[in-house]
Amino acid sequence: MTGRNTVVRSLHDVGLALWSGGALMGAVGLNGSASTARDPRERVALASQGWKRWAPVQVAALAAYAAGGAGLILGNKARLAGQSDSRRNTVLELAIAGVAAGTALYSGILGKKMSEHSGEATAGTTEAGPGVSAELESAQRQQRVLQWVTPALTVIMIVLSAQQGEQQRPVAGWIARFAPDSR
Repeated sequence: MTGRNTVVRSLHDVGLALWSGGALMGAVGLNGSASTARDPRERVALASQGWKRWAPVQVAALAAYAAGGAGLILGNKARLAGQSDSRRNTVLELAIAGVAAGTALYSGILGKKMSEHSGEATAGTTEAGPGVSAELESAQRQQRVLQWVTPALTVIMIVLSAQQGEQQRPVAGWIARFAPDSR
């Protein structure tokens, strides 16, 4: 970037932080807490209500991340054209972001299927109970794994973003003597 672009960088970073943190809190806090409801018929219903309330915030976080990411790519297009490491990092982050958005979307679809069966008694939010319908058991089984995939992918994206920031730093120390234009 030729100058500072705090707004674009903030959109990217805050959007990604909200997306990652919300997904992890949902898996640990929301699903975990809902699983402790005394009435086994309330477990899926409570988690579904929480995820329903989170959905608009998640969409806003994804939109902020996407807008910020697009702005960073546009602002750094010359650097990306000339630095293969930065370009590879950006392409990798874009690919992982696409997969993470897909897992978030599919998790929402599974959550909707689960909420349609919220009156059934379950062992937990993502653990079926005896006698639950095959559709609920299938959705819970998939969600039990998927609830961890989105947070894991977004954490990888945070690391890639940190690496991008490091790639923008000037060369330091004794190496700078050999690359005087790096500062």
